[in-house]
Amino acid sequence: VQLQASGGGSVQAGGSLKLSCLGSGRTFSAYAMGWFRQAAGKEREFVAAIRWNGDDTEYADSVTGRFTISREKSRDAVYLQMNSLKPEDTAVYFCAADPRHPRSWSGVSWRLFKMGQGTLVTVSS
Repeated sequence: VQLQASGGGSVQAGGSLKLSCLGSGRTFSAYAMGWFRQAAGKEREFVAAIRWNGDDTEYADSVTGRFTISREKSRDAVYLQMNSLKPEDTAVYFCAADPRHPRSWSGVSWRLFKMGQGTLVTVSS
């Protein structure tokens, strides 16, 4: 089972990036999918999640109104559109999949989630 994240890069503050994640090795159609991030020297933290049917989404307070999560069930793909980026958004972003409802993700240790390798996002001021 793999979750392949891509789309990271370097951008100036105020800019945008779109991250993508493709799942393989099994179907994720009944799973919620989402994103965590880890800045240098900090604990990995929840960013956003979306329910298997795309109806429910959940965001960390720090990204609400700037980031949008979406998914493409036919491809087991999840996306994170990041707008109005800030230097504090600089981190390695990890894609995750889990049966739990997105509303519970922020209260669960990231160690309990299946994640792929991360993609680095760097925002300069």
